[in-house]
Amino acid sequence: MTFSRSATRFRVAAACLVLGSLLSGCDSPNTEYAYPESYGKKIYHPGDKRPDSVFGKEGLDIFGQSKKDANQGGGGGLGINSFLWRASLDTISFMPIASADPFGGVIITDWYAPAETPSERFKLNVFIMGRSLRADGLKIAAFRQVKDETGNWADRPVDANVVTDLENTVLTRARKMRIAAQAGATE
Repeated sequence: MTFSRSATRFRVAAACLVLGSLLSGCDSPNTEYAYPESYGKKIYHPGDKRPDSVFGKEGLDIFGQSKKDANQGGGGGLGINSFLWRASLDTISFMPIASADPFGGVIITDWYAPAETPSERFKLNVFIMGRSLRADGLKIAAFRQVKDETGNWADRPVDANVVTDLENTVLTRARKMRIAAQAGATE
């Protein structure tokens, strides 16, 4: 009798070991569990089509990080080309800045009177239109005023070449910044 009890205990222990090892193999770290999710008052089971977001399939991408491209230079949370932004600020740094919005891509200067011609003053509005470094991604509007005989400021036209030269200067500087950034990234 003693022998049969120990044999039975051995069989039960062996069966528990085999059953335990089989059951523990079922719960691997690669197992994915799918649980029902609720949106509002409705429950969606795995495989059900979820409702689209108000902000679209991709959701709300405030800083543009999902579509980030290193060649575009839209990093740092800007919705515009960062090279154009920095090049614009560098180019017009001699003028006082009245307003600068990096998310909208708008730089507005205050009136600037050169020391050589104190009876003449200029103002610039710089608009950066997008995330790519292209000539049509930058627009500069220039304004000029001259003092008349009574001491009042009167609007005068700005030569179109001045605006074109400013835009070309900003674009050239932005391209140089991008080349320098790419050269620094590959070294």
